[in-house]
Amino acid sequence: MHTPAPSASSASPDSTIHAALGRIASTCPAWDRGWCAAAACILEATAPKPGNVHPGAAFDDLTHDELVAAAVAIAPVLERAVDLPLGRTILDAVEASRRVTRSNANLGMILAIAPLAAIPDGPPDAAGAAAVLAGLGATDAADVWRAIATARPGGLGSSPRWDVGGPPPADVLAAMRLAAPRDRIAALWADGYAALGTGLVADLASELATARDVRDAIVRAFLAELARSPDSLIARRHGPAVAARVSAEAAAVLAAGPAWRDAVRRFDEGLRTPVRVNPGTTADLVAAALYILLRDPARRPLFADLLEPSPPA
Repeated sequence: MHTPAPSASSASPDSTIHAALGRIASTCPAWDRGWCAAAACILEATAPKPGNVHPGAAFDDLTHDELVAAAVAIAPVLERAVDLPLGRTILDAVEASRRVTRSNANLGMILAIAPLAAIPDGPPDAAGAAAVLAGLGATDAADVWRAIATARPGGLGSSPRWDVGGPPPADVLAAMRLAAPRDRIAALWADGYAALGTGLVADLASELATARDVRDAIVRAFLAELARSPDSLIARRHGPAVAARVSAEAAAVLAAGPAWRDAVRRFDEGLRTPVRVNPGTTADLVAAALYILLRDPARRPLFADLLEPSPPA
C-alpha cells in the first residue's frame, strides 16, 4: 500500500513559490520562454491537486522539491528553444531534469511545453505549435525517442508498432497519432493545441480572474479538465473504467459548491489509498496551459501579485 509522504517544509505556499522562482537562472529573463516554462511547472507543482505531488504530499520516488528542481533545470534549455531543433530541446531538457531527480518528474510537461516555447514569434498558440510540429524530421524523432527512454516514464504500456522501447520512427508525428487514443500528450501533438486553448486555458483564465488564491484557481481548472476528459495515465495503469470513475468524482467535487475544498480533500484521500491513482497527464496539461497564460502579456496581471512579491516596507 502506498501512502503519501508529508512535506518537510513549513513555509507558506507563497514563500515556497517565490523561493523557487528565485532559483531560475539569471540567463532566463522574467516572462521569457525559459522563465515561463519553469514558473508554469512550479505553479503546477505547488497547487494541491488531488492525487498529485505538492508541498504537502509526496510519492515514494518524487517530492515537491524534486519537481521544483526539475522545473529550474529545464529553464535554460527552453530559453533557447527557438535556436535548436525541437527534438534536441526535448532531449536536453529531459537530461537536465534527470540530473536532479530520482525518477521521471516532467517528461509530459516538457513534451507539452516545448513546441510552444519553440514558436519563434507571436503568442504560444495552436497555429504556432502546429507550424513547429510540421517541421519535424527523422533526427527530431530519434531525439524524442531517446528523451522518452532517458526519462523512463511508467505506465506507457507497449505498442506493436513504434514502441518506445524499440527503434524510433522516421516520422514522430505519425507515431504520436498512433498513440493519441491512449495518451493525451501524444494527442496534443497529433491533433493540435486548439482544444487545450478552448478548454483548460480558458478555464484557468476564468478561475484566475475570480479566485482569491492562484492555487485554488489551478486546482479548480484541473478538476474541470479531469471531469471533461478521463486521465490517460490512469486509463493505461488502471483501466478505462477507473479513469471514467475518477472523472465523475472530479465533476462531483466541482458540484459541491461552497464545500468543494472539503470534497477535494476526500477525493485526494481516495486517490492515494489503498492504491495510488495519479491523474498525472492532466497535471502535465495544466503546466502547458499555465505556460500559455504566463507568456501572454495581457494575462500577466493574473499572476503579478503572486509572482512579483511587494518589497518589504
